[in-house]
Amino acid sequence: MAFREVTVVQIREALRHWLRGEGERTIAAGIGVDRKTARRYIAAGVRLGLDRAGGEEQLTDELIGQLVEAVRPVRTDGHGPAWRSLLAEEEQIKTWVKDDELTVVKIGILLERKGVVVPHRTLARFAVERCGAGKRTTTVRVDDPPAGTELQVDFGRLGLVPDEDRQRVCQGLIFTACFSRHQFVWPTFAQTTEEVIRGFEAAWGFFCGVFPVVIPDNMKSIVIRAEHCAPRFNDTFVEYAQDRGFVIDAARVRTPTDKPRVERTVHYVQKNFFAGETFLDLADCRVRAETWCQTTAGMRIHGTTQCRPAESFRTEEQPLLLPAPGAPFDTPVWSDPKLHRDCHVQVAKSLYSASYTLVGQTLRARRDAATVKLFARGELVKVHPRVAPGQRSTDPEDFPPGTSVYATRDVASLTRLAATHGSSVAAYAEAILDTPLPWTKMRQVYRLVGLAKKWGSDRLNRACARALEAEAIDVNLVSRMLERGREGTEPDTGEDAPNNGVLVQGRFQRDASEFAGRKAAGR
Repeated sequence: MAFREVTVVQIREALRHWLRGEGERTIAAGIGVDRKTARRYIAAGVRLGLDRAGGEEQLTDELIGQLVEAVRPVRTDGHGPAWRSLLAEEEQIKTWVKDDELTVVKIGILLERKGVVVPHRTLARFAVERCGAGKRTTTVRVDDPPAGTELQVDFGRLGLVPDEDRQRVCQGLIFTACFSRHQFVWPTFAQTTEEVIRGFEAAWGFFCGVFPVVIPDNMKSIVIRAEHCAPRFNDTFVEYAQDRGFVIDAARVRTPTDKPRVERTVHYVQKNFFAGETFLDLADCRVRAETWCQTTAGMRIHGTTQCRPAESFRTEEQPLLLPAPGAPFDTPVWSDPKLHRDCHVQVAKSLYSASYTLVGQTLRARRDAATVKLFARGELVKVHPRVAPGQRSTDPEDFPPGTSVYATRDVASLTRLAATHGSSVAAYAEAILDTPLPWTKMRQVYRLVGLAKKWGSDRLNRACARALEAEAIDVNLVSRMLERGREGTEPDTGEDAPNNGVLVQGRFQRDASEFAGRKAAGR
C-alpha cells in the first residue's frame, strides 16, 4: 500500500477513540491506518500533555498541528525500505502464489532463507496488491452483533420518479439494523456526501437514536479510496461521524458478505416497495417509503429471526442507542486550493487570505456555514468568517511588509505614515487625498514620503509648508523646490509666480530695435 498522509480528521478521530479507552488495534482499524502509525500519534499526544482522564475538549487545532509536526514521517517514494526490497522478488512471489499456492507465511520463510527479511504485514500487503494473493472462494456465516450495536447501509436502484417535467432515476439509501432487521429507506436522486448525510439524519430520526457502529458500502460519498485493510474515508463524513458519535466500519471492495443483512434488504425494497407503484414526486416517494418501513416491512414476520422487526427493535435495540441528534448538522466541505501570488486562495468562488510565506503551496481548506479554516501540513494557519461568492476576506497582516496599506487602500494609514515626517507633510498628504476618489492619489503620497528619504524630513516639511501657503498641491512642484534648494522661498507656481526682480534674458529673444517702426518711402 502506497504511503499517504494521515489527515487532520483521522488524527482527531484516533485521539478521540483513545480518550474513550479503546486500544491501539481498534483505533487503527477504525481510522484506516497501521497500528504503529496510530501508536506514534497517541504517544506524541501524551508527550504534548494529552490526558486520558480529560475530555475531548483537549483536542484543539493547536494541539493537532503540534502533534502532526512531531510525528509526520518522511518517505521519498511513498514506501518504506521493506517494500522496496520486495520489488526485486516480485516475479518469484507471483510464482509462489499462483503456481505453488503457498501461504504468505510460507513465502516469508522462503524469503528469509534468501536473506530478504521484511515485516509480515508488509509482505501480506505486497502479496495482495501486486501478486494476486488473498483470493477466497468460501465464506462462513457471522453471528448477529449485540442488540443496538450495528447498522448496515447500502444504495439500491429503485426506478424512475417524476421530477418537475421529466423522469429521473431514483436511488434508495437503505439502512438495516443488524440485530432486529428493522429498516429505513431514503429515496434520493443523488449520491453526494451532503445527500448521504441528509439520509443519515432522517434515519436517526426514524430510529429515534444513533447506532454506535455503521457499516456502509464502499460508496464514493463515504469512502475515498477502498482498501481491504485501511480504507480512506471522506473527511466530511468522518467529521459527521465524530459529531454524531458513531464509528465507520466500511465493507471491503466487492465483498457483499461484509454487509449481508442490507444486501438481502435491497432486493426486498425494490420488489415489495417500489415495483408497480406510481409516485407524484420525490417528496411523495419519501413519505410513502417511511410508511412502508413502519407498517409493511416493520410488521412482517422475518424469515430468519421469526420476529416482527419493528417490535423487536422497539423492545431490544432502541433503548441501547445513542441519543438522537438535537440540532441539524452543519455539513463542512473540504478542498485543496493553492495560495496564489496575491496571498489569497479561492474557496467556493470567494477569496480568503493567508500568509505570504505560504505562497505557491497547496493548503487544506475547510468551510462550513460560518467559517473557513485554512491548514498547511496539518497546522491551522488561518480562520476567516465565510463571505458570499465574489467577495473576499483579507487580513492585512498576511501581505508582505510594506504592501498592506496600498493593497487594502488604507488611506488613513498612509496619512499617518506621512505624519511621521512632520505636520506640514501630513497636511500636504491630506490635501492630496482630499478628492472623491482618494485611493487614486495614493501613489502621489507614496512619492511625497519617498522625498523624505532622499532630502530629509526637515527640508520636506519646510517645502510642504511653503507649497501649502501658496495653495499649490502638486508633488512634482515640491520635488523641484527640493532639487533647486528653494524650500525656504516662495514656490514657483507658473505664470502667476511673483517677480523676484531678476530679469532673465531669453535664449532666442530679439533685439528691441527690430520692433521699431519705420516710415514708408516718399513720406
